Order: sequence, then C-alpha cells, then structure tokens
Amino acid sequence: MERIELQYTGSKTARNRALSGVVGSGDMEALFEPGKGNKLSVSIKTSVDGSTPRWQRLFDRISITGSLPSGKLVIHDFGATPGVARLRIEQVFEEASHD
Repeated sequence: MERIELQYTGSKTARNRALSGVVGSGDMEALFEPGKGNKLSVSIKTSVDGSTPRWQRLFDRISITGSLPSGKLVIHDFGATPGVARLRIEQVFEEASHD
C-alpha cells in the first residue's frame, strides 16, 4: 500500500460533498469535500506501489483541460486503470458541482 499526497490550485467552487465509484477489484472510490480558499488537497491510498508519477501526470492533465474545485479529494484505489481513475475523478467533481 502506498499513500500519496498532492496539492493543486483549486479555482472552481463546488458546493456539495460527493462520492464516485466503489473500492473493489480493478476500481476505485473518490470522495470529495468542498473547501474554502484556492487549494485542492488530494490524498490517495493505493494498492499499487510506485505509482506517484502516474497520479501526478493524471492530475496535471485534468488541471490543464479544466479548472479544479477547491476542497479535499480522497481516493481509495484498488488498481484502477488511468482511464477509470480519470472517469471517477471527473464524476465526483461533476456531482459536487450540482445544485
């Protein structure tokens, strides 16, 4: 198990807590809690050791294509592929932004 902590600039407001996915074989869970300020704190617990560069690249790509919300994102990863990881992250951010 590896624990990864990342920080990004959060420039978008999200009002709601949100959950996407489930922890299970080949999948992951993403939990978001909105916050004040301009930071997105990302905490990842993963079963894949040595995956910090992969997660950094994934969040770098997401932040380039759109703004990130301010708050805290907690990810419990059980070997999700990068495509599934991105899908879950985008789902949780979309859910958090709904009124």
